[in-house]
Amino acid sequence: DVQLQASGGGLVQPGGALRLSCAVPGVSLDDYVIGWFRQGPGRERQAVACIVSRDITTYYEVSVKDRFTISSDKAKNVVYLQMTRLRPEDTAIYYCAAGDPRWARLQPHEYQTWGQGTLVTVSS
Repeated sequence: DVQLQASGGGLVQPGGALRLSCAVPGVSLDDYVIGWFRQGPGRERQAVACIVSRDITTYYEVSVKDRFTISSDKAKNVVYLQMTRLRPEDTAIYYCAAGDPRWARLQPHEYQTWGQGTLVTVSS
């Protein structure tokens, strides 16, 4: 079974940058779509971005499209989320998840396997 482990969260000032990592050991990233999601205080879980590694297709939630970049390193089996120009409203627990690359995209219910979250706090 696929397992995912997110890391890289922390405290960052508004306007700063942070890179999250999602390790997906023991499987081929080509067999999955890997999504990043977040859940802020009092909010529902929402999509951030996803990547279909086998054809390097990426999808983004509108509010992050020009600030965040998702990428994958197949040799290391890691999917990254590079976040720039962070805002206080980006504060959330960030999760990565694995889904079927044929149809899973930016809806949480499309994903079968979830890793634990990593907390990102954007505050001065």
